[in-house]
Amino acid sequence: MIKVAILGVGTVGSAVAEILKRNQAVIQARSGKKIVPVVGVVKDLNKKRDVDIELTDDIESVLNRDDIDIYVELLGGVEGPHQILKRILKKGKPVVTANKALLAYHRYDLQAVSNGVAIGFEASVAGGIPIIKALREGLSANHIKSIQGIMNGTSNYILTKMMHEKVSFEQVLKEAQELGYAEADPTFDVGGYDAAHKLLILASIAYGVHGDPEDILIEGIEHISQEDIYFAKEFEYTIKLLAIAKRRGSQVELRVHPAMVPSSKMIAKVDGVMNGISVVGDAVGETMYYGPGAGGEATASSVIADIIDIAREGKSSPMLGFKNPLEESALTLMPQEEIKTKYYIRMPVKDQKGVLATIASILGSCDISIDSFLQKPGVDDKDRVTLLFATHTCKESDVKRALEKINDLEFVLSRPNMIRIEE
Repeated sequence: MIKVAILGVGTVGSAVAEILKRNQAVIQARSGKKIVPVVGVVKDLNKKRDVDIELTDDIESVLNRDDIDIYVELLGGVEGPHQILKRILKKGKPVVTANKALLAYHRYDLQAVSNGVAIGFEASVAGGIPIIKALREGLSANHIKSIQGIMNGTSNYILTKMMHEKVSFEQVLKEAQELGYAEADPTFDVGGYDAAHKLLILASIAYGVHGDPEDILIEGIEHISQEDIYFAKEFEYTIKLLAIAKRRGSQVELRVHPAMVPSSKMIAKVDGVMNGISVVGDAVGETMYYGPGAGGEATASSVIADIIDIAREGKSSPMLGFKNPLEESALTLMPQEEIKTKYYIRMPVKDQKGVLATIASILGSCDISIDSFLQKPGVDDKDRVTLLFATHTCKESDVKRALEKINDLEFVLSRPNMIRIEE
């Protein structure tokens, strides 16, 4: 019998305990072992929880038990859980975690201290989608060319509603909060940080690159407007918050930001709170993974899949899926300013002569050429128009330099907005 302790019995922890009991027969058939949740750690014992296991608020008593075979960490936070998992691993006990923030900062440290003890973390990225298993095992013969993912259901829900219903970001955010899709403070989701944590985990498996969230380009969806959506629809794009990893020679670019994606692409069709991830390997080509990225039972499904793997095998392959460096020379992170892609630029300006020529001249001086252009007249202010540009491929640093120059022009009415285009 495999005894499991659940550290953190919230929505996901409760679902783990319930599914382990409800589906015990099929889980035992697949693992060859009877897997039983025996204790759960909570902060508040007075809070009602619909779980049929022993609960305690004394985490030390659980960590010191010798009869626990697998620990499931669902506490949230970074530094506290990091120290707890290190203690458990040093005792030779396997762990399973859904803690993406912890792994975004400490995945390499945990791998180093594990010394062959199993660490399961499938639930840390994209909820119920088995993307980590796909990268570590199913695609292990491939050099990974790129990863593009919709990895945050809250942002995807908001952008889907904005695209289809012509409502503002503020309106949809309020609705998402009322429905429970968004937190009272939604910054972590709509600001791109949640997706960035997940991207760093996947990039470590795919490329062996080190990096913290502070090292990569992260932008949120707060500034997306209906004018941006108007342009996107005119040119058959869909706006998505994308987490992107691409190999460029000996470097890997990592970035999270809103992107205009051709509406014909599969990832553009991932709507609502669902997640979708495209992975391109040199041997297999493009593979696509779709499913629920959050929710108690969907995330618990991935947690229990890791528990079953550990019950079958005891020890695991290396946490990040490689025993030796993936390349002859280690890949490094590409500096943000060196990233190259296409860009969409929106700027509200006074409706007067010479405006377009001046802006085109600045763009040209920064090595930026215009691919397409729209002019949207003002509704309430007849002396105001909005200029909408799409560029050919150019460098991030050149676009930012051009926008700084344009922002200083007296006829520009507010700071220009930029969205990257991913084709």
